[in-house]
Amino acid sequence: MTTQAATRSTFIAAVPRVGIRSRRPLWRLLAIGVIWATSLFVVALWIAGGAVQDLRAMDADTLNTLGRITGLVSANLLLYQVLLMARVPLFERAFGRDAITRMHRWVGFWSFWLLLAHIALLVVGYAAQAGVNVIAQLWDFVWNYPGMMLATAGTGLLVLVVVTSIRRARRAMRYESWHLLHLYGYLGVGLAIPHMLWTGADFAAHPLAEVYWWGLWAATAAAVIVFRVALPLWRSARHDIRVVAVEADGPVGVVVRMRGRGLERLGARAGQFFVWRFLGAPGWTRGVPLSLAADPRRGELVVAARMVGDGTRRLATLRRGTRVLIEGPYGEFTGEARTRRGIVMMGAGAGVAPLVSLLEAEPYAPGEAILITRDHAAAESMRVREIERLVARRGLHHVALHGPRRRAGSTWLPVTFADGRGAEMLRRMVPGIHDHDVYLCGPEPWMASVRRDLRAAGVPAAQIHSEAFGV
Repeated sequence: MTTQAATRSTFIAAVPRVGIRSRRPLWRLLAIGVIWATSLFVVALWIAGGAVQDLRAMDADTLNTLGRITGLVSANLLLYQVLLMARVPLFERAFGRDAITRMHRWVGFWSFWLLLAHIALLVVGYAAQAGVNVIAQLWDFVWNYPGMMLATAGTGLLVLVVVTSIRRARRAMRYESWHLLHLYGYLGVGLAIPHMLWTGADFAAHPLAEVYWWGLWAATAAAVIVFRVALPLWRSARHDIRVVAVEADGPVGVVVRMRGRGLERLGARAGQFFVWRFLGAPGWTRGVPLSLAADPRRGELVVAARMVGDGTRRLATLRRGTRVLIEGPYGEFTGEARTRRGIVMMGAGAGVAPLVSLLEAEPYAPGEAILITRDHAAAESMRVREIERLVARRGLHHVALHGPRRRAGSTWLPVTFADGRGAEMLRRMVPGIHDHDVYLCGPEPWMASVRRDLRAAGVPAAQIHSEAFGV
């Protein structure tokens, strides 16, 4: 049997892995069912409290009932904002990390605006009923209602988190600083919720609803403790992962190799990511999310990063034997997403690393895999030796695009491509690109530009795979 035929046979044998994807609709159905069940409970609670009659009144009671429903929905969204980032397997398997990250952001902003509406509507409604001005009513709420001091502090923390999560503000901050501030959202949620149970008419009139609501939040807190703290600590102790080598990857990159006990039991797949904490190193308490840069089936966990922030710069100073705490593996940016024989990998900067791990792990015949890399300069390229090895041994076709990015049109291309017709360029680089799976990894604006041109080139959305990871 020829090498090419053997490789194709391997691909055919691996196809059943794709069947694992068929379970996602079942997980998604279950997750959506849970979301709808709690959401309908909130609406039922509001209606049971006389919402219909109050809406018809068109007076202060109308403002108050609208304030109640905005508060209930805001609290429900806050619950899901926490759950979505708690690494709960139900939601991870149902939606995938990329969708969860987008949902987390969308849910967070909607929850915040509904929270502000809740405060404004109730202040105006109660002020109208009492015949006082809104400032006096707001003061009365804060100082004289049970739990409102806590809610005020919680609201302040949530405002801080939302303001620093606006894209422009986030870009101006170091990732480590933003992440630390973002964790205050948990405290803000914890402080804002109790006043609903102590002063909320919907809960005071329905003791079973109070039990249900406390139980729901207790389960949410337990999910955070189990999946974000206990499970990572247990896995880290079980596998005893340690740094075995730290190597330069070009002038701006660093590679860290790690080994441990029974790493195959982690179930890690090429393309997934972990959150890493290197014990003893400065700033070890702040996790660094990095994708696997090599096929984990080789018995090592390998990461590669550009040294652009404090977290990644510290990687270059790690010593052999450093113990490692892990969260993960996470993500669905794996070979199981494949639907076609041909694959195209497109990466910019450090985004090349997970693509190389996929190319090492995935079956394909010579000429069936194409890697397109994008760097500001050739000297900044990462994983060069590994890419050259794949070209020589497995018949990978590599296209390197170097130079500053275009400012208009297809901005994923270098300025040297004068016409900027990205869709046409993709068709030239990859004949029959519409019949390939395309994996994207890089900065979000770059991926968005590539995605537009891929769709214009005729690639179905279902064959374009990308994943953002957040913590």
